[in-house]
Amino acid sequence: MMAYDLVIIGTGPGGYVCAVRAAQLGMKVAVVEKNELGGTCLNVGCMPSKALLHASEMFEEAGHSFAKMGVVVPAPKLDLPSMMKFKQQGIDGNVKGVEFLMKKNKIDVIHGSGRIVSAGKVEVSADGKTQTVETRNIVIATGSDIARLKGIEIDEKRIVSSTGALSLDKVPGRLLIVGAGVIGLELGSVWQRLGAQVAVVEFLDRILPGMDGEIARQFQRLLEKQGFAFKLGSKVTSVDTSGKMLQVKVEPAAGGAAETLEADVVLVCIGRVPYTEGLGLKEAGVALDSRGRVEIDGHFATNVPGIYAIGDVVAGPMLAHKAEDEGVACAEILAGQAGHVNYDVIPGVVYTTPEVSAVGKTEEELKQEGIAYTVGKFPFTANGRSKVNQTTDGFVKVLADAKTDRVLGVHIIGIEAGEMIHEAAVLMEFGGAAEDLARTCHAHPTRSEAIKEAALAVGKRAIHM
Repeated sequence: MMAYDLVIIGTGPGGYVCAVRAAQLGMKVAVVEKNELGGTCLNVGCMPSKALLHASEMFEEAGHSFAKMGVVVPAPKLDLPSMMKFKQQGIDGNVKGVEFLMKKNKIDVIHGSGRIVSAGKVEVSADGKTQTVETRNIVIATGSDIARLKGIEIDEKRIVSSTGALSLDKVPGRLLIVGAGVIGLELGSVWQRLGAQVAVVEFLDRILPGMDGEIARQFQRLLEKQGFAFKLGSKVTSVDTSGKMLQVKVEPAAGGAAETLEADVVLVCIGRVPYTEGLGLKEAGVALDSRGRVEIDGHFATNVPGIYAIGDVVAGPMLAHKAEDEGVACAEILAGQAGHVNYDVIPGVVYTTPEVSAVGKTEEELKQEGIAYTVGKFPFTANGRSKVNQTTDGFVKVLADAKTDRVLGVHIIGIEAGEMIHEAAVLMEFGGAAEDLARTCHAHPTRSEAIKEAALAVGKRAIHM
């Protein structure tokens, strides 16, 4: 008899959600975790960054926006240790929540580093001791690690990754960010609001690679208005740490004369890579692709029977909610059900101010694929709720198939864009048309009315512009 029906290595959003769903379906489940429950997302990623984004936004609001609304308060004073305590309380609460879910669903938690010996056997090492756990199935849910820049050593003090940027002990005078992706711009927003001068160096000629180009251009203008400085089409080739200030050598990506920028802290945010170190995948015969990701089929199965993989360690967007959906689907497939993930309808959000959100195709993707489409746009300057609140930056864009009117993509930049994107996701999940969205009654006054108006604009009949 096997000790378990399922052993999951990793307890990030993919791993712990997979465990819960498998337990709900009657399986005997264990999870293996070498660090804290919750993985990167709960401990050094999604959750702590959102705590600091929220706290820094409140600091910014109190210092610059309250007076215009007639709320007169003294200039706020930053207490960074207390802000970090606020962040840690959020982390601790979420980790305890995962602990509760493990106990509630009778899932065994095995602390230590997991290594796959073979199909059906996982070796767990901790405190100099090793145990072998037998199981019918194994799910690899080890997530991802920071991508490193060749020749630049991250010490998490002056040259930091996203992990170190969440725990700085003082606001840097000058913060230089390498990479203009989601994580870098979010963390840059935190420290810019708290007083840092922020410069961003990006290899490409645009920010937010993969996002809709029009949205990205508008977003860059808004960030520049806030104080961000961008050097696009550029690369960091070295960082001299010998002096009091870091000397950062920057060169044009296409070649040319180098220049040197000074910074107190350099944040390296050039992406993430799948984490497979020490898992024994080569020895177990598990195939990896050219980018180091675990290769799987449409049912999350690797080439080795009984071994599966989900989340950041496999192909697809490295998003916590994508991993969660894969965890649920994988568990249901193992239980003989029809688990499935619709990769065409996975929303993405940048949690800055304003927020950026998207689901489905961009205009660039539709053009590349040769799909004829229509566009409906509506600005928040024409939205009543946004006008009275004086939060009019941004717009909504709806992309619909020119022949069928089926919505192919929705892109939003504006306050609470991350909350508003989900009605578009629901619509697209069920193959809805722009007309369906346009004829759905929306409460007034809400910012979400801008989504309805953008859908109306697909048919050139928006009401309020």
